[in-house]
Amino acid sequence: MDFALIMFVALLATGIIWAVDHFIWAPARARTAAALKKAGKPEAVVDRERHEPLIVEYARAFFPVILFVFLLRSFLVEPFRIPSGSMMPGMVAGDFILVNKYTYGLRLPVINRKVLEISAPKRGEVMVFRFPRDPSVNYIKRVIGLPGDHIVYRDKKLIINNQPMLQTPAGDYTYTESGDHMIFARILKEQLNGIEHTILHGEGQNPGVLEFSVPAGHYFTMGDNRDRSNDSRYWGMVPEANVVGRAFLVWFSWDYEKEGLLFKLGLGKGGVSWTRIGSSIQ
Repeated sequence: MDFALIMFVALLATGIIWAVDHFIWAPARARTAAALKKAGKPEAVVDRERHEPLIVEYARAFFPVILFVFLLRSFLVEPFRIPSGSMMPGMVAGDFILVNKYTYGLRLPVINRKVLEISAPKRGEVMVFRFPRDPSVNYIKRVIGLPGDHIVYRDKKLIINNQPMLQTPAGDYTYTESGDHMIFARILKEQLNGIEHTILHGEGQNPGVLEFSVPAGHYFTMGDNRDRSNDSRYWGMVPEANVVGRAFLVWFSWDYEKEGLLFKLGLGKGGVSWTRIGSSIQ
Protein backbone atom coordinates (compact mmCIF):
# COMPACT_ATOMS: atom_id res chain seq x y z
CA MET A 1 0.00 0.00 0.00
CA ASP A 2 1.19 3.54 -0.76
CA PHE A 3 2.81 5.15 2.29
CA ALA A 4 1.04 8.47 1.64
CA LEU A 5 -2.31 6.63 1.73
CA ILE A 6 -1.36 4.93 5.01
CA MET A 7 -0.43 8.29 6.50
CA PHE A 8 -3.69 9.84 5.28
CA VAL A 9 -5.80 7.03 6.79
CA ALA A 10 -3.93 7.33 10.10
CA LEU A 11 -4.38 11.12 10.07
CA LEU A 12 -8.08 10.78 9.32
CA ALA A 13 -8.64 8.14 12.01
CA THR A 14 -6.82 10.01 14.80
CA GLY A 15 -8.41 13.30 13.79
CA ILE A 16 -11.93 11.88 13.84
CA ILE A 17 -11.41 10.20 17.23
CA TRP A 18 -10.00 13.41 18.71
CA ALA A 19 -12.81 15.55 17.27
CA VAL A 20 -15.60 13.19 18.34
CA ASP A 21 -14.17 13.06 21.84
CA HIS A 22 -13.84 16.84 22.03
CA PHE A 23 -17.39 17.59 20.88
CA ILE A 24 -19.36 14.54 22.09
CA TRP A 25 -17.64 12.07 24.41
CA ALA A 26 -15.80 14.55 26.66
CA PRO A 27 -18.90 16.69 27.40
CA ALA A 28 -20.86 13.49 28.12
CA ARG A 29 -18.16 12.30 30.53
CA ALA A 30 -18.14 15.70 32.21
CA ARG A 31 -21.93 15.62 32.71
CA THR A 32 -21.82 12.09 34.12
CA ALA A 33 -18.95 13.01 36.45
CA ALA A 34 -20.86 16.09 37.67
CA ALA A 35 -23.92 13.98 38.36
CA LEU A 36 -21.89 11.42 40.29
CA LYS A 37 -20.25 14.15 42.35
CA LYS A 38 -23.60 15.72 43.11
CA ALA A 39 -24.86 12.32 44.22
CA GLY A 40 -22.00 12.16 46.71
CA LYS A 41 -20.00 9.42 45.05
CA PRO A 42 -16.31 9.03 46.05
CA GLU A 43 -13.83 11.26 44.25
CA ALA A 44 -12.06 8.23 42.78
CA VAL A 45 -15.27 7.17 41.05
CA VAL A 46 -15.82 10.71 39.73
CA ASP A 47 -12.25 10.93 38.44
CA ARG A 48 -12.51 7.52 36.77
CA GLU A 49 -15.61 8.64 34.90
CA ARG A 50 -13.98 11.92 33.89
CA HIS A 51 -10.79 10.24 32.59
CA GLU A 52 -10.57 9.95 28.79
CA PRO A 53 -10.23 6.49 27.17
CA LEU A 54 -6.81 5.19 26.15
CA ILE A 55 -7.67 5.35 22.43
CA VAL A 56 -8.46 9.05 22.79
CA GLU A 57 -5.16 9.69 24.57
CA TYR A 58 -3.26 8.02 21.73
CA ALA A 59 -5.25 9.88 19.07
CA ARG A 60 -4.66 13.24 20.76
CA ALA A 61 -0.94 12.51 21.09
CA PHE A 62 -0.33 11.17 17.59
CA PHE A 63 -2.58 13.42 15.50
CA PRO A 64 -0.28 16.52 15.47
CA VAL A 65 2.78 14.35 14.82
CA ILE A 66 1.14 12.52 11.91
CA LEU A 67 -0.18 15.83 10.54
CA PHE A 68 3.30 17.37 10.61
CA VAL A 69 4.94 14.39 8.89
CA PHE A 70 2.12 14.13 6.34
CA LEU A 71 2.35 17.79 5.34
CA LEU A 72 6.16 17.71 5.30
CA ARG A 73 6.32 14.63 3.03
CA SER A 74 3.47 15.76 0.81
CA PHE A 75 4.47 19.34 0.09
CA LEU A 76 8.09 20.00 1.12
CA VAL A 77 10.59 17.12 1.19
CA GLU A 78 10.35 13.34 1.10
CA PRO A 79 13.09 10.78 1.79
CA PHE A 80 13.90 8.00 -0.68
CA ARG A 81 16.47 5.22 -0.81
CA ILE A 82 18.65 4.47 -3.85
CA PRO A 83 18.17 0.72 -4.41
CA SER A 84 20.55 0.13 -7.33
CA GLY A 85 23.64 1.42 -9.11
CA SER A 86 21.84 2.94 -12.10
CA MET A 87 22.79 6.49 -11.05
CA MET A 88 26.48 5.85 -10.33
CA PRO A 89 28.91 7.46 -9.86
CA GLY A 90 26.97 10.41 -8.42
CA MET A 91 24.59 8.24 -6.39
CA VAL A 92 25.22 4.71 -5.20
CA ALA A 93 23.12 1.89 -3.81
CA GLY A 94 22.68 2.60 -0.11
CA ASP A 95 22.26 6.36 -0.46
CA PHE A 96 19.24 7.87 1.26
CA ILE A 97 18.21 11.06 -0.48
CA LEU A 98 15.86 14.00 -0.01
CA VAL A 99 13.48 15.03 -2.77
CA ASN A 100 12.08 18.52 -3.15
CA LYS A 101 8.31 18.07 -3.54
CA TYR A 102 7.35 21.64 -4.48
CA THR A 103 9.91 22.57 -7.16
CA TYR A 104 7.83 20.97 -9.90
CA GLY A 105 4.52 22.20 -8.51
CA LEU A 106 2.33 21.35 -5.53
CA ARG A 107 0.31 18.15 -5.84
CA LEU A 108 -2.46 16.81 -3.66
CA PRO A 109 -1.23 13.74 -1.76
CA VAL A 110 -2.71 10.30 -2.47
CA ILE A 111 -4.43 11.37 -5.72
CA ASN A 112 -1.25 13.12 -6.98
CA ARG A 113 -3.12 15.91 -8.76
CA LYS A 114 -1.22 19.14 -9.37
CA VAL A 115 -2.95 22.17 -7.86
CA LEU A 116 -0.22 24.81 -8.21
CA GLU A 117 2.22 25.22 -11.09
CA ILE A 118 5.66 26.42 -9.95
CA SER A 119 8.24 25.18 -12.47
CA ALA A 120 8.83 22.28 -14.83
CA PRO A 121 11.68 19.74 -14.80
CA LYS A 122 14.80 21.02 -16.55
CA ARG A 123 17.23 19.09 -18.67
CA GLY A 124 20.04 17.70 -16.53
CA GLU A 125 18.12 17.64 -13.23
CA VAL A 126 17.75 14.42 -11.24
CA MET A 127 14.09 13.54 -10.96
CA VAL A 128 12.11 11.03 -8.92
CA PHE A 129 8.95 9.74 -10.56
CA ARG A 130 6.46 6.91 -10.39
CA PHE A 131 7.41 4.16 -12.84
CA PRO A 132 4.92 4.37 -15.75
CA ARG A 133 4.48 0.58 -15.90
CA ASP A 134 3.95 0.27 -12.13
CA PRO A 135 3.09 3.58 -10.40
CA SER A 136 3.56 1.98 -6.98
CA VAL A 137 7.34 1.91 -7.66
CA ASN A 138 9.46 5.07 -7.53
CA TYR A 139 12.33 5.54 -9.99
CA ILE A 140 15.15 8.07 -9.99
CA LYS A 141 16.79 9.15 -13.25
CA ARG A 142 18.24 12.22 -14.94
CA VAL A 143 16.03 14.33 -17.18
CA ILE A 144 17.45 14.18 -20.70
CA GLY A 145 14.58 15.11 -23.01
CA LEU A 146 11.87 17.72 -22.55
CA PRO A 147 8.49 17.84 -24.29
CA GLY A 148 9.03 18.32 -28.03
CA ASP A 149 12.69 17.25 -28.01
CA HIS A 150 14.27 14.94 -30.55
CA ILE A 151 16.79 12.57 -28.93
CA VAL A 152 19.45 10.51 -30.68
CA TYR A 153 21.71 8.16 -28.70
CA ARG A 154 24.54 7.13 -30.99
CA ASP A 155 27.76 5.40 -29.91
CA LYS A 156 26.88 6.23 -26.28
CA LYS A 157 26.65 9.95 -27.04
CA LEU A 158 23.59 12.14 -26.85
CA ILE A 159 22.42 14.40 -29.65
CA ILE A 160 19.52 16.59 -28.57
CA ASN A 161 17.70 18.62 -31.19
CA ASN A 162 20.66 18.12 -33.56
CA GLN A 163 23.11 19.43 -30.92
CA PRO A 164 25.79 16.96 -29.67
CA MET A 165 26.19 16.93 -25.88
CA LEU A 166 29.87 17.21 -24.98
CA GLN A 167 31.52 14.32 -23.10
CA THR A 168 35.00 14.63 -21.58
CA PRO A 169 36.97 11.64 -20.20
CA ALA A 170 37.58 11.93 -16.45
CA GLY A 171 39.24 8.67 -15.40
CA ASP A 172 38.42 5.06 -14.65
CA TYR A 173 35.90 3.56 -12.25
CA THR A 174 35.53 0.07 -10.77
CA TYR A 175 32.83 -1.38 -8.55
CA THR A 176 31.42 -4.76 -7.60
CA GLU A 177 28.06 -6.04 -8.74
CA SER A 178 26.10 -9.00 -7.35
CA GLY A 179 28.58 -9.48 -4.55
CA ASP A 180 31.84 -10.31 -6.30
CA HIS A 181 31.39 -9.40 -9.98
CA MET A 182 33.90 -6.64 -10.73
CA ILE A 183 32.76 -3.99 -13.21
CA PHE A 184 35.22 -1.73 -15.05
CA ALA A 185 33.92 1.54 -16.49
CA ARG A 186 35.05 4.95 -17.69
CA ILE A 187 34.02 8.20 -16.04
CA LEU A 188 32.98 11.01 -18.35
CA LYS A 189 31.83 14.52 -17.62
CA GLU A 190 28.76 15.24 -19.73
CA GLN A 191 27.35 18.67 -20.53
CA LEU A 192 23.58 18.96 -20.88
CA ASN A 193 23.01 22.50 -22.10
CA GLY A 194 25.40 23.91 -19.49
CA ILE A 195 24.65 21.46 -16.67
CA GLU A 196 27.68 19.24 -15.99
CA HIS A 197 27.45 15.84 -14.35
CA THR A 198 29.40 12.58 -14.37
CA ILE A 199 28.34 9.42 -16.16
CA LEU A 200 29.73 5.91 -16.56
CA HIS A 201 30.38 3.97 -19.76
CA GLY A 202 31.07 0.25 -19.58
CA GLU A 203 33.64 -1.46 -21.74
CA GLY A 204 32.73 -3.29 -24.93
CA GLN A 205 29.05 -2.34 -24.97
CA ASN A 206 27.52 -0.29 -27.76
CA PRO A 207 23.75 0.01 -28.23
CA GLY A 208 24.12 1.35 -31.77
CA VAL A 209 21.74 4.14 -32.74
CA LEU A 210 18.57 4.86 -30.78
CA GLU A 211 16.18 7.64 -31.72
CA PHE A 212 13.25 9.13 -29.81
CA SER A 213 10.75 11.97 -30.02
CA VAL A 214 9.38 13.27 -26.72
CA PRO A 215 5.63 13.97 -26.86
CA ALA A 216 3.94 16.87 -25.11
CA GLY A 217 3.52 16.39 -21.37
CA HIS A 218 6.28 13.77 -21.15
CA TYR A 219 9.98 13.50 -20.28
CA PHE A 220 12.81 11.28 -21.49
CA THR A 221 15.06 10.05 -18.68
CA MET A 222 18.31 8.10 -18.41
CA GLY A 223 20.49 6.74 -15.62
CA ASP A 224 24.02 8.07 -15.26
CA ASN A 225 25.37 4.52 -15.27
CA ARG A 226 24.42 4.35 -18.93
CA ASP A 227 25.06 0.67 -19.60
CA ARG A 228 23.31 -0.53 -16.45
CA SER A 229 20.16 1.54 -16.25
CA ASN A 230 16.58 0.55 -16.97
CA ASP A 231 15.28 3.86 -18.31
CA SER A 232 13.32 5.60 -21.08
CA ARG A 233 15.39 3.88 -23.75
CA TYR A 234 13.60 0.63 -22.89
CA TRP A 235 10.16 1.46 -21.51
CA GLY A 236 9.34 4.90 -22.91
CA MET A 237 8.59 8.37 -21.62
CA VAL A 238 7.61 9.63 -18.16
CA PRO A 239 4.18 11.33 -18.12
CA GLU A 240 4.10 14.66 -16.32
CA ALA A 241 1.45 13.24 -13.98
CA ASN A 242 4.01 10.72 -12.68
CA VAL A 243 6.56 13.32 -11.55
CA VAL A 244 7.28 13.26 -7.80
CA GLY A 245 10.05 15.81 -7.31
CA ARG A 246 13.68 16.83 -7.71
CA ALA A 247 16.43 15.01 -5.81
CA PHE A 248 18.84 17.43 -4.13
CA LEU A 249 20.67 15.92 -1.12
CA VAL A 250 22.15 12.71 0.29
CA TRP A 251 21.15 12.76 3.97
CA PHE A 252 22.43 9.29 4.87
CA SER A 253 24.45 6.55 3.17
CA TRP A 254 25.15 2.90 3.95
CA ASP A 255 28.15 1.21 2.33
CA TYR A 256 27.33 -2.48 1.92
CA GLU A 257 30.98 -3.37 1.24
CA LYS A 258 32.56 -1.49 4.13
CA GLU A 259 34.61 -3.62 6.52
CA GLY A 260 33.79 -1.68 9.64
CA LEU A 261 32.56 -2.57 13.13
CA LEU A 262 30.10 -5.19 11.89
CA PHE A 263 32.91 -6.93 10.00
CA LYS A 264 35.16 -6.93 13.07
CA LEU A 265 32.35 -8.47 15.12
CA GLY A 266 31.87 -11.19 12.53
CA LEU A 267 28.47 -9.92 11.45
CA GLY A 268 29.36 -9.28 7.82
CA LYS A 269 30.22 -6.21 5.82
CA GLY A 270 28.48 -2.86 5.97
CA GLY A 271 28.78 0.52 7.63
CA VAL A 272 27.91 4.19 7.44
CA SER A 273 29.56 6.04 4.56
CA TRP A 274 30.23 9.27 6.45
CA THR A 275 31.87 11.07 3.52
CA ARG A 276 28.71 10.87 1.42
CA ILE A 277 26.36 12.32 4.02
CA GLY A 278 25.41 15.88 3.13
CA SER A 279 26.48 15.56 -0.50
CA SER A 280 24.45 17.67 -2.91
CA ILE A 281 23.02 15.92 -5.96
CA GLN A 282 24.20 17.47 -9.21
